[in-house]
Amino acid sequence: MLKQLFINVPLIEALEQMPRYAKFMKDLVTKKRAVRFENEERLQHCSAIDTRSLVLKKEDPGAFTIPCTIIILHFAKSLCDLGASINLMPLSIYKKLGLGAPKLTVMRLLMDDRTVDFEVPIILGSPFLATRCALVDMERGQMKF
Repeated sequence: MLKQLFINVPLIEALEQMPRYAKFMKDLVTKKRAVRFENEERLQHCSAIDTRSLVLKKEDPGAFTIPCTIIILHFAKSLCDLGASINLMPLSIYKKLGLGAPKLTVMRLLMDDRTVDFEVPIILGSPFLATRCALVDMERGQMKF
């Protein structure tokens, strides 16, 4: 009969009832112990890193565009950004979408030395792509929804 008896007791209460075990647990957690290392010359090991070749780094694929429709507005070229921390939208697009009065935001932007592409009015970031479970194959240049 006692073999099937279970009692749930919080660990703190159990340690209060067993002072020697509480001391053992405290020593186990707080005391530093010396670690024994073997001589490197006697060790024989095999590492997976040693046996396989390293993955070759690929070039930056750059930006790519996809078509996008928001409500009734259709954009033929929306810039797809896979890791943006800031997404920008032209004020004219913001007004066309009827999103209300824009809020003031204090920020400082460091602009890259690139040409402006006026055919790309919207940037879609990775959080947006995640809402549609988009799979981006950068090697093939394909996107699947």
